[in-house]
Amino acid sequence: MKFRSASVSVTSSPAATIPPKRFSMRVAEWLLDSPRLGENPNVKHFAGHLLKQPAREGVVAAQARLGQLMCRECGNARDRRIGQDLLRQAARAGDRRAQRELGLVED
Repeated sequence: MKFRSASVSVTSSPAATIPPKRFSMRVAEWLLDSPRLGENPNVKHFAGHLLKQPAREGVVAAQARLGQLMCRECGNARDRRIGQDLLRQAARAGDRRAQRELGLVED
């Protein structure tokens, strides 16, 4: 029995859906802002993973949040340095949270 492949119109996603980077940003922010979930190290790790791609693509809020997470939660110098770089990029783009955090980090 032969199966036909689905047509393009059936397999294409609808135009009204939220782009993946915005969805992952919202989920990560919800996880980190949740009082109970935000304290769990595994949740922080997962949220950092969700923020990584949008931060690479230049989303300023993702850069600020991931930089803040890396500076506060990572134990090694390499990750803290990467976090400071992300905070600097977000601060140059005008993110107030990143500017405040960078002032705390570099004092």
